[in-house]
Amino acid sequence: MAIIGFMLAIQVQTTKQPAVRDTRDIWQLRQDLKKEQQLEQQLLLEIRRNDEKIQNYLQNPAGNQAATLQETVEELRKEAGLTETTGPGVVLTIEPFYPEDYVGPITYTISPELLKRLINELNMYGAKEIAVADERLANTTAIREVNGVTKIGKKSISSLPIQVKVISDDVTTLYNHLKVSTIYDDFVTENLQITVSEPMPAVSIPKYNGQWRVRYMQTVKAEKEEK
Repeated sequence: MAIIGFMLAIQVQTTKQPAVRDTRDIWQLRQDLKKEQQLEQQLLLEIRRNDEKIQNYLQNPAGNQAATLQETVEELRKEAGLTETTGPGVVLTIEPFYPEDYVGPITYTISPELLKRLINELNMYGAKEIAVADERLANTTAIREVNGVTKIGKKSISSLPIQVKVISDDVTTLYNHLKVSTIYDDFVTENLQITVSEPMPAVSIPKYNGQWRVRYMQTVKAEKEEK
């Protein structure tokens, strides 16, 4: 019985999953720490702004309260992409790429997977607002393939070239990251190429054309104030 128990214990130990080790070096840890600190600062700044709005609402008379609420609504509309916005950024042009001796099918669109990867890379490099073929991207925008054609929201990408407009708070850093990015190789693999413009002081992005659906909020009836 002791021998059997010993053998079972060894078998249990060998079937356990190995402990996952953190393989990041000091440089990667510093970069991750810096990102978390930046996120903390953004959250603290947002909390401070919301506290100021609440104080202004409580301290102002009824007329000014309505103006404060309207100002908050306009800010939320802007954050949701429901208004046209302009800011410093870059413009990317996606077009076909074929060597002179190329023989084969011609690409007239961009695959959803490749487009998603480009958008993820832009977000990673600090993109604030993005529009693909003048279609404003929001958190709910779907990028999918329908009958062999890539669709962004309700818009079909059935021809090339197309432009990707990007606005960023740090457009120089965004531009420098894009210049050394490996995303170009992925595009060349699909017979496409990207051209990135120099940083521009003003890039205009249209408003989001979709409809926001409110699913988890209900209107609250105002209660009478106690005298």
